[in-house]
Amino acid sequence: QVQLVESGGGLVQAGGSLRLSCTASGRSFSTVFMGWWRKAPGKEREFVASMDRRNTSQYWADSVKGRFTISRDDAKNTVYLQMNRLTTEDTGVYRCAVDLNDRAKWFRGANAEHYDYWGQGTRVSVSS
Repeated sequence: QVQLVESGGGLVQAGGSLRLSCTASGRSFSTVFMGWWRKAPGKEREFVASMDRRNTSQYWADSVKGRFTISRDDAKNTVYLQMNRLTTEDTGVYRCAVDLNDRAKWFRGANAEHYDYWGQGTRVSVSS
């Protein structure tokens, strides 16, 4: 069983930054493909970013490319999503997810059905 816990969300003004964390138990991030997703009010769930097990490949939604970065601390088994130059369009609940079966990588992590475990999410609110 894998558990994922996100943290770091909050209220921030447009142009500001937040760093989200996703901490895993039950499986090391170095053995799985992981992704970040978000869901804004009234919108469909949206792919944000993903990273392969070796952290050699990262994939980004066009809407966040150049503003968000991913890093990983293997000692803490935690992945971070650094979000800069936030806009109101970035508002939503952010969730991390992992794929234990090597499916997500073939689609750059952009298919939610390929993930096996999801965190509960952390809310990000960006005010104008």
